[in-house]
Amino acid sequence: MSQISLVGAGPGPLELLTLRALQRLEAAEVVVYDRLVGSEILARIPRGAARFDVGKRCGEPSPTQEEINALLLALARTGKRVVRLKGGDPLVFGRGGEEALHLARHGIEAELVPGITAALGCAASTFIPLTHRGLARSLTLVTGHQMDERDYQGWQGLTRAGHTLVFYMGLERAARIRQGLLGAGACGDLPVALVVAGCSARQQVHHTRLEALEEAASALLGQSPVLIIMGEVVRLRTELQALLNQALERVA
Repeated sequence: MSQISLVGAGPGPLELLTLRALQRLEAAEVVVYDRLVGSEILARIPRGAARFDVGKRCGEPSPTQEEINALLLALARTGKRVVRLKGGDPLVFGRGGEEALHLARHGIEAELVPGITAALGCAASTFIPLTHRGLARSLTLVTGHQMDERDYQGWQGLTRAGHTLVFYMGLERAARIRQGLLGAGACGDLPVALVVAGCSARQQVHHTRLEALEEAASALLGQSPVLIIMGEVVRLRTELQALLNQALERVA
C-alpha cells in the first residue's frame, strides 16, 4: 500500500465515508484535510496523528495549491502514513489529479480512494434523480469557476434536451450562468434547485427556475456550500416527497 493516500471524505456525514477511506484514516500518522470535511470524520483521526488544516476559505488567508503540493511531498518523504483528506471525491473538482501528478513527478505514487461527490450525495438527500427515463439521459457536472471566462464557448452543449446540469461553486456566478444558458437557447422555465449544506442537518432546498436564478442566488449569498441542480428531474422531487408523505401517513 502507498504511504500517502488521497482520500475522498464524501459530502460530510461519517456514514457516507467508504470503508476503505475509514481504514486509511484510522491508520494515519499524518492527516492533511480541507474545510468541507465533516467534524464526525475529523473526530476519527487517531489521537497521536499530526494534523494540517489546509482548507481554502473565501476572503481569508489560506494555503495556495502550490504550498499544499509542497507540503504533501515533504510529508510523503518522511515515510509516515499520510492521508490527504478531501471533501467529496478527490477527482471531482478536488484537485486530486494535480496533487497525484505533483507527487508522481517526484517519484511518489499516491493511492486514490474515491468518495461520494456532492452531486450524488445532494441528489439522494433531496430526492432529485440526476437521470430518469424519459426526462434525463445524460448528466454534466460543471465548476462555476469556469463561468468567469467571458469567452467560454461551452454554453450550447449545456442546453441540450434530456440533460441534467449540476453546478459546483456556482452561487456567486449565478448571473453569468443564467445569462449564458438563456443566451444559448435554454428555457427560462427550466426547474432549478439550490441545495444548501446538502446531506447535513442544516440542509435546505430552494426551488426556482432558470429565469429567476440570479435573484434566488442573491438571497443565499454568504451561505456555503451551495450546489445548483438544473433540469426537468428537479420536478420529480415534489412528486416523490408527496408520495412518501402519503405512505408515512398510512403507516401512522
